Amino acid sequence: MPTHRRWSENSIPAEQRPSWPVLLDEQHGIVSRRQLRAYGHTMSDIRANLAAGRWQRVLPRVYSTFTGELSRSAKIHAALLYGSGYAILSHRTAAEEWRILPIVEGPVEITVPYTFSAISQTPLVIVHRSRALPHIAAGTSPPRTRVTDTILDLAAAQRTPHQATNTIVDLLGRTRTSVAAMEACVLVRPPFRYRPAIRYGLALVGGGLMSALEVAYQEEVEDKHGLPRGNRQTPIEVDGKTLWEDVTYDDHGAAVTVRLDGRATHATPGVAFRDRRRDNAAELAGRARLVYGWQDVHDSSCGVAAEVRTILIREGWSPAGARPVTCSQCGK
Repeated sequence: MPTHRRWSENSIPAEQRPSWPVLLDEQHGIVSRRQLRAYGHTMSDIRANLAAGRWQRVLPRVYSTFTGELSRSAKIHAALLYGSGYAILSHRTAAEEWRILPIVEGPVEITVPYTFSAISQTPLVIVHRSRALPHIAAGTSPPRTRVTDTILDLAAAQRTPHQATNTIVDLLGRTRTSVAAMEACVLVRPPFRYRPAIRYGLALVGGGLMSALEVAYQEEVEDKHGLPRGNRQTPIEVDGKTLWEDVTYDDHGAAVTVRLDGRATHATPGVAFRDRRRDNAAELAGRARLVYGWQDVHDSSCGVAAEVRTILIREGWSPAGARPVTCSQCGK
């Protein structure tokens, strides 16, 4: 990444020159106007470099000391410098940095103190505001919101309460964050949107659900079709390792396992091998197995329920005294 080091260093006071390349390296070639002025650059210097095509204006008062496309790290530092020294990464960008969500092309999301004047700059940066900024920042580099606050922010940013619930369940299922930690976060920093939906999502996770697909299966298949609620995340031992089954119905008299395949990781070789070994272990134990994905549960919940009911009855479950069917589509 060219930084036009000769011009820059010759224009900086001698006592500051050793720290200049360090700054550029740490910030991936991105600098703010305030930093440039601190290193002795005048506005005339800045305009000359921009006019000559040696530098680029990335955001208001933020420049790259090289030409060409910005890397993701450069965009992140540009957004943080634009938001001032108090800005932190938040929402989708923070989730990507925590490796909760995959990295995708899109604007960098930051949160700044509530009284700051920075506004979103399409397409590079989205600016959020918070009065609780000192309390939600993690001690990371670059700075970002804590995992709990990141999940809470993403849930509150959804379009519907149902999406907020699914976000809580899905993201908690991808991290080691406990329900207790999330509940403490909600208590200290109550979300301004979807508070009941978020608390409902936490209750679902507390009951053993680990993904939005599991929520949909419970609500659309079991609850609406009068089926018993199975046990969630049942531990089983395969090849000396503890694995977890999504739904089991042993407590209802039927040795039936339902697996909900809603993640891309099921297609990886390691997980595929694990699932085959788990299938073999279930077969050896004489267990019935059913596997469903997103399309099955969302588009054919009545058909899924009919299959599950058939297998449950075959394996020993008695529908006598079962919950009433409330599904408006099939009514049975």
